[in-house]
Amino acid sequence: MKDSRFYLTQKRIIDIIGASIGVCLLSGLFLIVAILIKIEDPKGPIFFSQKRVGKNGREFNMYKFRSMVADAEERLFELLKLNETTGAMFKMKNDPRVTKIGRFIRKTSIDELPQLFNVLKGEMSLVGPRPPLIREVAEYTSYDKQRLLVTPGCTGLWQVSGRSNIGFNEMVELDLNYIKKRNTWFDIKIIFKTVLLLFGSKNAY
Repeated sequence: MKDSRFYLTQKRIIDIIGASIGVCLLSGLFLIVAILIKIEDPKGPIFFSQKRVGKNGREFNMYKFRSMVADAEERLFELLKLNETTGAMFKMKNDPRVTKIGRFIRKTSIDELPQLFNVLKGEMSLVGPRPPLIREVAEYTSYDKQRLLVTPGCTGLWQVSGRSNIGFNEMVELDLNYIKKRNTWFDIKIIFKTVLLLFGSKNAY
């Protein structure tokens, strides 16, 4: 179903206001996390930028606080056989590449907060399907690619429904369910659920 222009305009306004407020309120936390990352691993960068696939297959650089060792991408290949989820995703509960501060910020989803800048740039929305990696999309079926029909989000129905405890196929179904039913009130409910789960989530790794 095609989204109305009114809904998309409302969604963009909420994205800009919400992301702007978030950046202002969390600036102190950003500074503390940046310092802790540098203390643990002075040679690595504070932020991690990774190519992701957005709406209609457009690629963009998604931002995160770095939660892994500097050569994490190079070490991924040797860990693929230990993947703990299904489909075109990689998840590992005790990933040896994760740093001490990284484990904490991933557990609390603080590592995702720099994506507020992606929202301000219009590459992401506060709510929507998570943007996949290029290598993941290469394994997508035409059915899976329906996730890419809308702007990806910082949070979504998948995150508030179980996150890492949910397999790839279930994630796709949740995303497509969101795309079919999405409206302003639905987005706001997901945002509030995300805030409640932000600290103390047992399903993030």
